[in-house]
Amino acid sequence: MYPYSEKAENKLIIIAGASGHLGLRITHHLIQKGAKVRALIRKGSKNPSIAALRNSGAEIVEVDFNNHLRLAAALAGGACMVSAVSGLREVIVDLQIRLLNASVEASVPRFIPSDFCIDYTKLRPGTNRNLDLRREFNERLDRTNIRATSILNGMFADLLTGQAPLVQFGLTKVIYWGNADTEMDFTTMEDTAHFTALAALDATTPRYLRVAGEVANARDLAKAASLAKGEEFGIFRIGGLGLLAFMIKAARTLFPQKKEVFPAWQGMQYLYDMLTGLPKLHPLDNHRYPEINWTPLREVLREGK
Repeated sequence: MYPYSEKAENKLIIIAGASGHLGLRITHHLIQKGAKVRALIRKGSKNPSIAALRNSGAEIVEVDFNNHLRLAAALAGGACMVSAVSGLREVIVDLQIRLLNASVEASVPRFIPSDFCIDYTKLRPGTNRNLDLRREFNERLDRTNIRATSILNGMFADLLTGQAPLVQFGLTKVIYWGNADTEMDFTTMEDTAHFTALAALDATTPRYLRVAGEVANARDLAKAASLAKGEEFGIFRIGGLGLLAFMIKAARTLFPQKKEVFPAWQGMQYLYDMLTGLPKLHPLDNHRYPEINWTPLREVLREGK
């Protein structure tokens, strides 16, 4: 039973970034619940995922995100604006501000920003470029009268099989910096999308919702990998957090890639923050929607090579 009385089919949820990996999943779960979904697509976009959105039953609306009046008209009747966009300042700050202003203009009562990350509210500004952009937008969001809910899910667990190489499958090792007992939060993209869809339909959500499919330290990751692969994984400490900070500075200097959303040094910044333990999610809201069966790390790691 959800903590609200309105039926899902009475709700129109508007999604920006619906053609992305997370947005597609959110749309899927919303439509499964019987909700109406209006996907805002950049005018002239040739993204192949648009066909999948249309086939799923979503309403596709092409918009010029720079046209305030047209954008506000596209948001009319929405119960919640969900932003699943990805990018740098021109997207996370500038585009989301345009979505926010249009939502206010269209009297959309609720806004879910594109956060989906560790708890940046506990971090010092300047330690992570991408999280600083989210903090900046949310400060603007909090100055409006719209009801906002940020969903924080730690790291996407899916990244452990590729972009976040903590688990070294060929070496049967889990590498880490700092303390092997530091707890970190991991949630699959699918579970995050499912939770987000339910939150979008829930008019009673608080300002922040925090979830973790599994909480794990380096030792726990090794155990999960051992179960997933049927062979013993150990842990290997590369060095302290000071060494990781030096590596980040070197990578950013040698390969700045300022226009890339996720250059190597950005991923290292994210990992550094997690390994400090500062952005640990607490309290967790995993039980808010009991129908979600959270995916354990051992299932995710079965796909690793």
